[in-house]
Amino acid sequence: LVLDGSDAVELPIKFIPQYAGCYRCEILLKSSRDIRVYVIKCVVNTNHAEAEIEFLTPAYQAVIQDIPINNMSSQDWKLKAVLEGQGFHGPPLINVGIGETALYPLMFKPVAEC
Repeated sequence: LVLDGSDAVELPIKFIPQYAGCYRCEILLKSSRDIRVYVIKCVVNTNHAEAEIEFLTPAYQAVIQDIPINNMSSQDWKLKAVLEGQGFHGPPLINVGIGETALYPLMFKPVAEC
């Protein structure tokens, strides 16, 4: 099929994912002379979210806040944590299985009044 002098044909697809993750789809196109299978892989990210945590603790005493991380995708997550700021501590890596919620223990231990 040739449209407008080109060999390209538009195939509009509407995709409404329920969750973030990786979605795979096969499209089968058949004619009397040809059969073609196209494999499409769609990666869906969630909207960027911002959060704010306020810690209140005496100097030299640690406070820990468990931060939930929900994995609603179809793949296990291996996440690397990058902490910035003096007095913040936490594990450098965290694994979150498919459909699981893991708690990231963010610790704040001030070395002076601030």
